[in-house]
Amino acid sequence: MDAPVDLLLRNVRVVACTDDAAQVSPPGFVAVVGGRIAQMGAAPDPGLRTEREIDGDGRLLTPGLIDCHTHLVHAGDRAREFELRLQGASYEEIARAGGGIRSTVRLTREADEASLQRQSQRRLASLMAHGVTTVEIKSGYGLSLEAELKCLRVARWLGERHAVTVRTTLLAAHALPPEFEGRADDYVTEIVEHILPEAARLGLADAVDAFCETIGFTTTQTRRVFEAARSLGLPVKLHAEQLSNQQGAALAAQFGALSADHLEHIDEAGVAAMARAGTVAVMLPGAYYFLRDTVPPPIALFRRHGVPMAVATDCNPGTSPTTHLPLMINMACTLFRMTPAEALLGVTRHAAKALGMHATHGTIEPGKQADLCLWDIEHPAELAGAIGASPLLRRFHHGREQAA
Repeated sequence: MDAPVDLLLRNVRVVACTDDAAQVSPPGFVAVVGGRIAQMGAAPDPGLRTEREIDGDGRLLTPGLIDCHTHLVHAGDRAREFELRLQGASYEEIARAGGGIRSTVRLTREADEASLQRQSQRRLASLMAHGVTTVEIKSGYGLSLEAELKCLRVARWLGERHAVTVRTTLLAAHALPPEFEGRADDYVTEIVEHILPEAARLGLADAVDAFCETIGFTTTQTRRVFEAARSLGLPVKLHAEQLSNQQGAALAAQFGALSADHLEHIDEAGVAAMARAGTVAVMLPGAYYFLRDTVPPPIALFRRHGVPMAVATDCNPGTSPTTHLPLMINMACTLFRMTPAEALLGVTRHAAKALGMHATHGTIEPGKQADLCLWDIEHPAELAGAIGASPLLRRFHHGREQAA
């Protein structure tokens, strides 16, 4: 190697996440040049010039964790709704009574950008402290042109000022804003004619999402949003089959969606459609747990059809108020019966695919981005088996060691 190595990690046991078993390699090295992995193997060349060396002491090195589904930018909380659900109120009942997403919309609209930045930074710092190096941040708590753009600007700001890669997703089709009560089609027109084109013109959105559900938007309305996104060259994602089977996943597959997320009520036809399209299934066990759901997503069907499964926090104020991605690994195993290897791939390789970033992120290979986590564990299953633990020793973003 002609160029000096910026970072040399010695004596690390690499979990490259390139194979389905998430196998652990014997102690070896990883060399980083210019923020990317340049070499890896058993032993580096003795004459290798290095700027910095770290002895990993035989600990496990994984790709940096990727949280591919969050609603990180919002104002306030919804702790009172948690109490209502404990008293028997359903998610749908709370939403129809003016709570749920709409209550967060009101607070987020009232907050200025500086306030949203402060609140969102705290959540992002927690994600990073648990090993996250890439995060997707959705809008969806503004539901107006001005407020949606404000949320997306805050998300971009977070990525510019912190050692984390941020992908932004426009989720204007998250809920019906109060000023459009009873006029869902008119609000969809507002999205496709004004909000989506302006977000695209300003370069604020990397993808477009929608909530296709009985309390969200119909498949016909979702199709309009997806067609508008496609006309602007933006990939799509979908909140699908969380509360009922609206055939949203099959619709997402028709548009070659990067992912369909939640999926507790998906049927085999929807799974098969996702498999044909290469659409990733994103598991969100935090929301399943918090809502005390009893219908898990059909993991066996995803396996049978070869649909890659990602795992994410769904960080949001109402149904999954968590910033602990390793805990979601545990929940994916305990609640959904994913294997520890599947869950680890779900926050690395498959999460990268769910964001359209698999060419550069999600595995440890020469040429990939040097986003890495060094863990104080002996086996990858320890990340899945420990409830709430976060044995992170070192975190590297673009080859640079970074704290949150």
